[in-house]
Amino acid sequence: MIMNKKMMIGVVAGVILNLGFLLGGVQSIRFELQSGHTKCIAEDIKADSMTVGKYSVVNPNDGYPIPDSHKVTVRVTSAYGNNYHYADHVDSGQFAFPAAEAGDYMACFWVVYHKPPLTLTIDLDWKTGVAAKDWSNVAKKGQVDVMELELKKLYDTVTSIHEEMFYLRGREEEMQELNQATNSRMAWLSFLSLFVCLSVAGLQLWHLKNFFERKKLL
Repeated sequence: MIMNKKMMIGVVAGVILNLGFLLGGVQSIRFELQSGHTKCIAEDIKADSMTVGKYSVVNPNDGYPIPDSHKVTVRVTSAYGNNYHYADHVDSGQFAFPAAEAGDYMACFWVVYHKPPLTLTIDLDWKTGVAAKDWSNVAKKGQVDVMELELKKLYDTVTSIHEEMFYLRGREEEMQELNQATNSRMAWLSFLSLFVCLSVAGLQLWHLKNFFERKKLL
């Protein structure tokens, strides 16, 4: 019976943790970047969420130092243009910061132009929310057992889901207010267009009537 309860707790923990990691956000991608070009990766992050990222340029020659031609410039900025990370002429690096404002954060990679042109391959691992927390360090510092660590994960995950729901609700209310404002403006614009059309039609009738009266056709 105790084993069944533990198994049930493990299953529930796994489901909630998976949901939390999906809500928190994990973006691990590999992309190509041509010399002389810039490529940006966006991540929607809510305010007060922790975010960590690691990036590295794939060495085209395994076993040898990475050439200077494969060094990149990296900048991470918020939706309002605030700079959170900058590195120049590097082949790898990492960043970590709590998001002060909600919105799309951009990680932009740029490499100088080479002749002949080069194509770099870059690995980026970007985590936010619960996924960005280092649980191994939590276990070491707190000296907790497996069950207590799982409960800590569950608590942080549920808290993250709860905050995410309020965040999504707030975004939904903003979109509804924007839609209502847009519909209201469109209604007023329609009435104004109708008034202008009727006014122009009335002026045209008045002008034609005066024209025919002057010509003594009426």
